[in-house]
Amino acid sequence: METFGKKLSALRKEKKLSQTELAKQLSTSVSVISRYERDEMNPSIDAAKKIAALLGTTVGYLLGENEQADLFKNPHMLARFKDILSFSEDKQEHIFFTLDSMIKAIKLENI
Repeated sequence: METFGKKLSALRKEKKLSQTELAKQLSTSVSVISRYERDEMNPSIDAAKKIAALLGTTVGYLLGENEQADLFKNPHMLARFKDILSFSEDKQEHIFFTLDSMIKAIKLENI
């Protein structure tokens, strides 16, 4: 399992941000970012939320609660989840029922 620091470093590099640029966006120092990436220091909850937002992921992914990076790094997927959460419960159930049916059908095609 990758550590917070390794995930932070990889995501920062994917966004083509230097440690200096990330530090500026977070209103912190380069040494703090460097210590995060070397796993010498952990961010506060607020800092972790800001880091996740800036890097287009979730705190859960950064902290290792979910290792499916692509799911939580994909801004289109995150936007869809946010949209679904804004709907009423019965609308969400309709969406999930439809989605589950489509997933099942596609899996059966691949057998």
